[in-house]
Amino acid sequence: MEKPVDVLDEIKTLKASREPFAVATVVRTVALTAAKAGAKALIRRDGTISAGWIGGGCARTAVLEAARAALTDGRPRLVSVLPGDALQELGVDAGQSKEGVEFARNMCPSQGTMDVFVEPILPMPELLVCGASPVAIALADLGKRLGFCVSVAAPVEEHDRFTAVDLFAGYDLARLRETERYIVIATQGRGDEAALTAALAAPARYVAFVGSHRKAAALRGALAAKGGDQDRLDAVRSPAGLDIGAVTPEEIALSIVAEIVELRRRGARTAAAGTTA
Repeated sequence: MEKPVDVLDEIKTLKASREPFAVATVVRTVALTAAKAGAKALIRRDGTISAGWIGGGCARTAVLEAARAALTDGRPRLVSVLPGDALQELGVDAGQSKEGVEFARNMCPSQGTMDVFVEPILPMPELLVCGASPVAIALADLGKRLGFCVSVAAPVEEHDRFTAVDLFAGYDLARLRETERYIVIATQGRGDEAALTAALAAPARYVAFVGSHRKAAALRGALAAKGGDQDRLDAVRSPAGLDIGAVTPEEIALSIVAEIVELRRRGARTAAAGTTA
């Protein structure tokens, strides 16, 4: 018989692989239920349970649906699975949310109640800096301080300018996989076209170019003439960062990271505001 996967070991494995997952924890049960308070399960984005157990089909469908939603918007959920008469007593319908609780109906003969807390565990957002300019160095340093997983793509001979970051030799970004990624081209005249071409082909939520409007426009035109995707070229933010009157490399880095934080946080608030009770 195959040994069951330990939940804590699997959490370490999933975190190390930067794979998003949700932890579902049974926090309360009433009457007969298969799983009891304290039971846990780890749920991947595709809805599969990679470790643990939270009972049978009575609660599983509702919990898996909540896990998928939590991994989409990044918000935890409290799911209460109740029999029909209990839902009526509370004046709620299955599928309805009230006072922070999402309700589902228990269709099993046991007719027990189970409350499950679903918490999304998302990998740290990635800040990928292209180049080894003073702005690139300041960006890598500031990004780490603000909790980003920082990667740098730059010529090998310039790698010693960075510490405690993942390094790419040149601008070969073909092996990048899908994740929450923000790319900043801070080559500043040394490999601009190669870096931007690679960035546009990589999965990313944000691509920005450190340089003037005129320089960025010329670069877009050159790449468009070579068959570059016009929509993606138009989406490149340039000059990178919020307009705070930045002058020094550190100030420019601050303006760029502030723009990324604004995009992340306002996007999360917008998603939350768009949910219905």
